[in-house]
Amino acid sequence: MLEFLYQIDVAVFFFVNHNLQNSFFDWLMPIVTEQRNWFPVFAVVYVWLWWKGGKTGRTAALLIIPVVVLSDQLSSAALKPFFQRVRPCVALEGVNAITGISTSFSFPSSHAVNSFAAAMLFTHFYPAQKWPLFICAFLSGFSRIYLGKHYPFDVIGGAVMGVLCALVVIKTYEIGSAWKHSRSE
Repeated sequence: MLEFLYQIDVAVFFFVNHNLQNSFFDWLMPIVTEQRNWFPVFAVVYVWLWWKGGKTGRTAALLIIPVVVLSDQLSSAALKPFFQRVRPCVALEGVNAITGISTSFSFPSSHAVNSFAAAMLFTHFYPAQKWPLFICAFLSGFSRIYLGKHYPFDVIGGAVMGVLCALVVIKTYEIGSAWKHSRSE
């Protein structure tokens, strides 16, 4: 069964990495995948949430910190060393590694974990924005496959873990808020 899943993973990986390759994606996907390119957007959104978003915005701005810390540390410090999955750009022949070879471990995709965690958190507070948020998260994950950095299951696993990390932080916040409210009555 594991071999069958691996074969699917590799087949979908090569479909994205080879069959979908085009000059537009060759230009766009490195921009999408580079986290430094997103920092100005994050900074503007964060400042807006804090200063103009009211209580909801400030809560979302505060909670994104534990969400990203939890999701990133779970992915990078715990799960990648545990699973030690070699990246496709290292393990497979003929990979289009447009932005070069990465040698750190592959599962789960930290880009996917963090992107989907942020999308889930902000969707909780701003449900009308769920489509743009999850499209951005999807593009982040897709870029990792396209660029040869991750297998599809790395991204899918990362997406699931990211959503779960956000839900843990949201639920913890809700329980803490309810407890604080009950003590003040």
